[in-house]
Amino acid sequence: MSTLRRPTKGRVIMGHSQAEKAATRERVLRVASRRIRTDGVNRPGVAELMQEAGLTHGGFYKHFSSRDDLITQAAAFALAEGTAKMERSARKNTEDPRAGLIDAYLAKQHRDGPATGCALVALGAAAGRGDQQIKQAYENQVRTYLDLIAGLDDDTEDPRAEAMLTLSALVGAVLMSRAVADKGFSDDLLETVTEQLTGRTSREVPTDT
Repeated sequence: MSTLRRPTKGRVIMGHSQAEKAATRERVLRVASRRIRTDGVNRPGVAELMQEAGLTHGGFYKHFSSRDDLITQAAAFALAEGTAKMERSARKNTEDPRAGLIDAYLAKQHRDGPATGCALVALGAAAGRGDQQIKQAYENQVRTYLDLIAGLDDDTEDPRAEAMLTLSALVGAVLMSRAVADKGFSDDLLETVTEQLTGRTSREVPTDT
């Protein structure tokens, strides 16, 4: 009987070990994805990221082949993370999901929280200068967002073209609102672009994004 139990026990231990390894890897990616959205892809070092994740520097190569490998995967992680947020924002406004998405994306909370915000804004320049993997991850997310936005629009003859215009305005408005020095001007950018995209003259800013 004991010889029959050993393989099962071994498989359970191995499965548990693999699950722990996957959870650890995700923790590092989550930390790195937040840091590159706030500090860029060149600044955070491996030791700093591992310490922030509560891990030793020595364990890094169990999960990633190099710092470049980590940054590439963290960029893809950050980009993909935004999809669920966009979908949730759209679902909150049952009467006009497109307006709900726009309101949440152009909210001041999104502008003021780059670490957890949309990576299309934070990583655009890095993707433009990056390798093919980062460019592909960025492109994949642009295409995903375009499909999402186009699927919310039943009022235009060309939803895809309208989605391109909408996404470009969303990303550009948040990028500029973070970059300008005048806070009032920053607020005005967000509010005006929201009004133009939704056709409303006033809006109620959501509390999360």
